[in-house]
Amino acid sequence: MDIATFDAADPATVSALLRDCARVTSWVDALVDARPFGTLDALLDRADAQAATWGETEVAEALADHPRIGERHDGDGRSAALSDREQSGVDGSADTAVRLAAGNRRYERRFGRIFLIRAAGRDADEILAQLEQRLENDAETELAVTAGQLREITLLRLKGLIA
Repeated sequence: MDIATFDAADPATVSALLRDCARVTSWVDALVDARPFGTLDALLDRADAQAATWGETEVAEALADHPRIGERHDGDGRSAALSDREQSGVDGSADTAVRLAAGNRRYERRFGRIFLIRAAGRDADEILAQLEQRLENDAETELAVTAGQLREITLLRLKGLIA
């Protein structure tokens, strides 16, 4: 979809597209209401500014649509396809897969949510190293890191869907 089509589309169509980038209702609603943008850069700037405000509620809302690292999305729509493509580099050795699964479980026990990282452009060993490092964070720091990673994923998805 190009930016002119995005700007002119009905709110339900735009909302569905934005939800595939991030399932954060306040973010989706703010961007739908802020149209028209006129340029992709203007949309991305506004999307980034809105995402910069995300806290625990928004992170929890968005994570409900993300699979664990190393696992596949259980849906079959555009969001699932985006997630599968983003995690395509996560397939590493059997040892790394076992360590990622164990790290995911430790992370969930420690922080009460799934581990999220922008997987696009990263391999399994790099993701595992980040997971192990982030397990050392305190809760407040880790929430900020998770929100930042979610923001990166969201903007990458949005760039890929709007030309």
